[in-house]
Amino acid sequence: MNYGNPYYLSYVVIAAAVLIAFYIWTLRRRKLLIEKFVDKNLVESMAPSASIGRKIFKMVALSAAVSLGVFALARPQWGFEWQEVKRAGVEILIAMDVSKSMAAKDMKPSRLERSKFAIKDLVKKLNGDRIGLIAFAGTSFLQCPLTIDYNGFLLALDDLTTDTIPYPGTSIGSAVKDALGVFKGPEQKYRALVIITDGEELSGSAVKEAQEAAKTGLHIYCVGVGTQEGDLIPAIGEGGERGYLMDKQGNVVKTRLDEELLKKIALTTGGSYVRATQGDFGLTRLYDEGIARLEKRDIESKMRKRYEERFQVFLAVAIALLLLEMLISDKKRTLGNRE
Repeated sequence: MNYGNPYYLSYVVIAAAVLIAFYIWTLRRRKLLIEKFVDKNLVESMAPSASIGRKIFKMVALSAAVSLGVFALARPQWGFEWQEVKRAGVEILIAMDVSKSMAAKDMKPSRLERSKFAIKDLVKKLNGDRIGLIAFAGTSFLQCPLTIDYNGFLLALDDLTTDTIPYPGTSIGSAVKDALGVFKGPEQKYRALVIITDGEELSGSAVKEAQEAAKTGLHIYCVGVGTQEGDLIPAIGEGGERGYLMDKQGNVVKTRLDEELLKKIALTTGGSYVRATQGDFGLTRLYDEGIARLEKRDIESKMRKRYEERFQVFLAVAIALLLLEMLISDKKRTLGNRE
């Protein structure tokens, strides 16, 4: 036997025990009150028709009815048939910039940490979509393959830091190329690539790779992180002292958001671009207004046992016992009283 709501099973015995205890208490209470005000020799003559046996039967019937009613709430099930269950959705790859510039704090607590918070908010909206993660800086690699295991995806996301990829730079083109390798096949209408970066592309291959992605029908959505005013990049020196990143000439490096490149990538592939702000990162908006409207595909299909609900049997018996309890009198049968 299977149960749809096994939580209620623990209340079956409790319900019966409480009712029986209440009945016993009321009978004893009634007896004590009668003995308190009436002489013991007169009790039988004052209540000649009272039947202890019938009272006990009514008590058992009511207790059983309530217990069966609670048991029915547990939804007992037996017998089953096989049912095909399909899961439909889109496939989403998140390309996360983990270059040193993402440590800048023009978005609190930092560009990278604010981006991770926004991705976690996006995951809460997913229902059947597969999601994967690409980390990129001067090069890129697949941090988490496409999956519907959202907890596993979030663990991979939490592991990202600006030290994840030691190769310096920001190669958006490398991330796009890796995404095409993950998706594979010429048909990409069910798939979306989301690039989260400050847009400071150094390799110069981003637009070229975006054009290749457009040929397959892959939509690329870009989120620009940072401000146009820019900010300094925190760094830790060899001696452990805190400071800011400097170039080879000893000048402090200031990182700025490059929106034009990201807009061009999104436009090339028929996607869209949004600039993140502290109050509205824009990622969930991209999902609602773009990605969620993509044509969905059957991502998973499997056979599942569908159990037959049998709670009706126990509920019917509980109702019958309640009616029986109400119809049976607690008085003794006498020659002058045939109920």
